[in-house]
Amino acid sequence: MAAVLGVSAGALLLSGCGAVDLPLAAVRMGTDGAPRALIRPCGDDTYRGAALDGRPRSGGKGPATGGWDTKGEHGGDAAFPLFTPPADWKARHRGTQRLLPDHRYTLSFHHYVTGDSYNGVVEFTAEDITALKPGQVWADGRAMSPGEFEKLAEDSC
Repeated sequence: MAAVLGVSAGALLLSGCGAVDLPLAAVRMGTDGAPRALIRPCGDDTYRGAALDGRPRSGGKGPATGGWDTKGEHGGDAAFPLFTPPADWKARHRGTQRLLPDHRYTLSFHHYVTGDSYNGVVEFTAEDITALKPGQVWADGRAMSPGEFEKLAEDSC
């Protein structure tokens, strides 16, 4: 019994060392009909690895068929067209640069600091975004108001 408890306690300690996924990213439809990204890191935190990956829902874990990725460090809140991250991020684009049906997308960024690591993540489909009512955003697996997203992001930090 003591061995089982020791193994369980060790597993909990080890699992606590990884970065936690937080709802600090959202997507919405812009007034121009183009999808837009929202990134809200905790406070003044900097982040790395901002990326958008799109993969066929039936395609498993194959390579991304659309999106972009960045290197280097970024800071502050960001709002931009989904397929056009800020120019100073020097994004590397790959594949199709528009939302495709039957694809799942992940917008993410990473903040890694010992003891305070997290990933900002939102997963969505084209259908999720096009079903949004005017003024709504998609975050944390559901539609919500921009104010609800800002509160969710703040409370997550």
